[in-house]
Amino acid sequence: MKTARHLDDLVAMIPDGATLMIGGFFGVGIPHRLIQGLAAAGRKGLIIIANDTDYPGRGIGKLIAARMVKRLVASHIGANPETQRQMLAGELEVELVPQGTLAERIRAGGYGLGGVLTKTGLGTLVEQGKPTVEIDGEIWLLEKPLRADFALVSAWQADYLGNLTYELTAQNFNPVMAMAAGTVIAEAAEIVPVGTIPPDSVRTPGTLVDHLLERHA
Repeated sequence: MKTARHLDDLVAMIPDGATLMIGGFFGVGIPHRLIQGLAAAGRKGLIIIANDTDYPGRGIGKLIAARMVKRLVASHIGANPETQRQMLAGELEVELVPQGTLAERIRAGGYGLGGVLTKTGLGTLVEQGKPTVEIDGEIWLLEKPLRADFALVSAWQADYLGNLTYELTAQNFNPVMAMAAGTVIAEAAEIVPVGTIPPDSVRTPGTLVDHLLERHA
């Protein structure tokens, strides 16, 4: 059985310079309480892997505004002017990755694959410095897998074995990120008794989840 941990204890596990995967899609499926705890703790030099940096002052945008992020791997930064400003000023290293490629690179990291072959990005800035592979006369871009020290995921329900289910589009990046990190911290809207979540509704099995946090203190 996994017990719900205190926010401060969970944040204390995450050191400066850690690589974090953070689930969500522009505020949907974001582990807001964990992000707020990190912002309050003032961590530095973080490497963030996420779909986006949300909006100014919200979600991952709080970490960007507090200058806590050293490197960002993401698909979209257009909604957060501060992310753009830091990138253009050379204060934040940004690797922009096409969204489907980002999801598949994370999946490859979780499944133990050597990479992803894709045509997306060929002939663009995305291709620079990356290997290509010829298969049956066609050129493919090899994108390497992504893994992280910690995955911070947001679930609708968790049971006390750590089984997770997600609500509608909040599934987005959360399940795949839970496969690709050394330590998985799940923030759930509610933690329910074992058996409450039907087996067919489990999207992340409890064997992958290390710690639970209830979304509302």
